[in-house]
Amino acid sequence: MRRLPRRNALLWIVVACATPGSVARAQAIGQAFELERAGRTDQAAEFYLATLRADPTNLPSLLGLERVLPRLHRIRDLVGPAQRAAALDSTNDDIAGVLLRTYVLVNEPDSARAVARRWALRSPGDEAPYREWAAALEHVAAHDAARAVLLSGRHALGPTSFGIELAQLDARAGDWVSAAREWGSAVAAEPSQQPNATAQLERAPDPQHEAIVQALSDAADPAPYRQLAAELLLAWGDAPRAWTMFAPTVPPRAPDALYALHRFADLAAGLKSPAAWRVRALALTKFADLATGPMVGHARADAARAYFEAGDSAAARTMLERVVADSAAPPEAQQMARAALIRMLVQGGKMDSAAWRLTTLGDGLTADDRTALRFALARAHIRHGDLALADSALARDSSIEAVALHGWIALYRGEMGEARRLFRAAGPYAGDRRDATERTAMLAMIERIPEDQFPALGGALATLARGDSAHALVALQTAADQLTPARGRPDVLLLAGRIAARLGVDGERTAVAIFSEIVRTGGTGAAPPAAELAWARLLVQQGNVVEAMGHLEHLILTYPESAVVPEARRELERTKGAIPQS
Repeated sequence: MRRLPRRNALLWIVVACATPGSVARAQAIGQAFELERAGRTDQAAEFYLATLRADPTNLPSLLGLERVLPRLHRIRDLVGPAQRAAALDSTNDDIAGVLLRTYVLVNEPDSARAVARRWALRSPGDEAPYREWAAALEHVAAHDAARAVLLSGRHALGPTSFGIELAQLDARAGDWVSAAREWGSAVAAEPSQQPNATAQLERAPDPQHEAIVQALSDAADPAPYRQLAAELLLAWGDAPRAWTMFAPTVPPRAPDALYALHRFADLAAGLKSPAAWRVRALALTKFADLATGPMVGHARADAARAYFEAGDSAAARTMLERVVADSAAPPEAQQMARAALIRMLVQGGKMDSAAWRLTTLGDGLTADDRTALRFALARAHIRHGDLALADSALARDSSIEAVALHGWIALYRGEMGEARRLFRAAGPYAGDRRDATERTAMLAMIERIPEDQFPALGGALATLARGDSAHALVALQTAADQLTPARGRPDVLLLAGRIAARLGVDGERTAVAIFSEIVRTGGTGAAPPAAELAWARLLVQQGNVVEAMGHLEHLILTYPESAVVPEARRELERTKGAIPQS
């Protein structure tokens, strides 16, 4: 007796086991699925076909064949099983879907049409027959036929049917204006589709944008269409026009108004531009005017931040003051508003108002906010040269951050010895990383200056802190003239040279002269290699690459133990083009 191949023998064993009951059939389908997942599609197909011989209406097996037979170029083998299943269970929509898709795949359009019509007659008002038919046609790239099916379904079921499907077809065909109209109709019928509509339409090519906006603006039912147009304008970066389009669509007393305003505000925040921050603020302001309860305080606080980011400090302060004065606002919103209002006054240079607010509102702030705002106020006084007021703001505070700030106050008064003591006491961790870096660099400079009192240098540094670089440069050079190469002159000149390098062409000439003197006369301290590195970078910026490379090579060979040598090596490699410019 001829032996069956191992695979066929196994198959017959499975079929024999599968015949008595559904449990065995389920096991066979599970094996088929595992084979399919392992890429053994031919064996999986035989398992699915064998199961259908025992159970012709077994849907998992039909769907399994629908997956694997196209990969084997045997899709026509599914026609018979699908026909038998449909004949035995003529009311099963899933089986009808398999048969319909199979007829489309084997290019039997009349048969597919007959299945779809029987399905539609059996289920009047159901969109599924048309949707399945159109999706199958779209799968084989029969776009025009798919559109015709959807339009016939719309004719049968009503004018709002299949808007999303038609929109997607139009977009794939490049007809973005028609797609926009379909999406507008879909959003008007179902507002929850708006995020999907925006996500799809924002991918339209730039030349199509204006036509899309115009098509949505001209709709008979303007609100949902114009809101969609506004979201698209936001996505395309035109925030002011988006708000002009959106604002009139928000009704004064509709439940959907708050959702629409908050969504618009959130979308605007994603753009991060001043114009987008402003329209976010406007949306949140309108939201606060319509809302009730705790939402009002939170919305106004968020609007204040948006106004501030947009550069409108006056509007931001007005909004924060409304939150502070609103006894119904949530406590956390009031705390945030109080802190933000004081911080905004400090940043705007209104120190008297900030100090008064800190005194009157201090009890309504968290301890951390009070401390942070007191430090912010002290720093602002320091920057403006009001050292006595800075001292007053820090009264009775012995934290290391306060010690560091007292160090800056002493420095700007010219009290070098006290500044050194306080900076050392504060250590390297007071304040944020930038504060610590600046303080460490300043301590390194003044430790090379033996004088305990040096008003000329303190005044020069105070001028620099106020942002007056030009006068600070002159003052630093004057202070350096009172020092010698061994007593801090190169270090003060190095700071002056770095400032000069940022002051345009004339400043760059001054910087070159300063750096040249430091390299020539600075001795063995840290200033000469740092000056030569700064000089080389200035030359690279000016396009004088060859001379810059000479200085970098000189630095590396002359000061091999300097801390700036690794930076010099990287700069030399960049200059040579060995690594890309960053």
